[in-house]
Amino acid sequence: MALLDELRRSRAKPVPHLRVLRTTLRTLHLLAAAALYGGHVYGVEAARLLPALGATLLTGGAFLALEVWRFPPWLVQLRGAATFAKLALLASVPLLWEWRVVLLTAVLAIGVVTAHMPGRYRYRSLLAGVPPGPEDKG
Repeated sequence: MALLDELRRSRAKPVPHLRVLRTTLRTLHLLAAAALYGGHVYGVEAARLLPALGATLLTGGAFLALEVWRFPPWLVQLRGAATFAKLALLASVPLLWEWRVVLLTAVLAIGVVTAHMPGRYRYRSLLAGVPPGPEDKG
């Protein structure tokens, strides 16, 4: 319950140049993810895709860390849950190698849909009592 109480009290921390930082991380992340996805679609050998995988994980991890540090309730918003769903699908790729293109397609689709849905859904908390983020514009 202490975590839930902490999430209820959380306020967004100001981050200088937040928009530029987010846009830069998102752009680098999409470029890396596109290279990784395209490599799998076109059958590039796995070893040659390791740099794209590393860059995708690094930029995605940096973006996730920024969001959680800035506003911890991000973890229980729909956008946070979508990120964890994408991570679960990515983690299943080595186990379901023959399905990797389908799994990566699902990861990209979740990301696109989540990024473009109205804020009233994207910023909605999945836990009762935890308010939406300050950027909730409805």
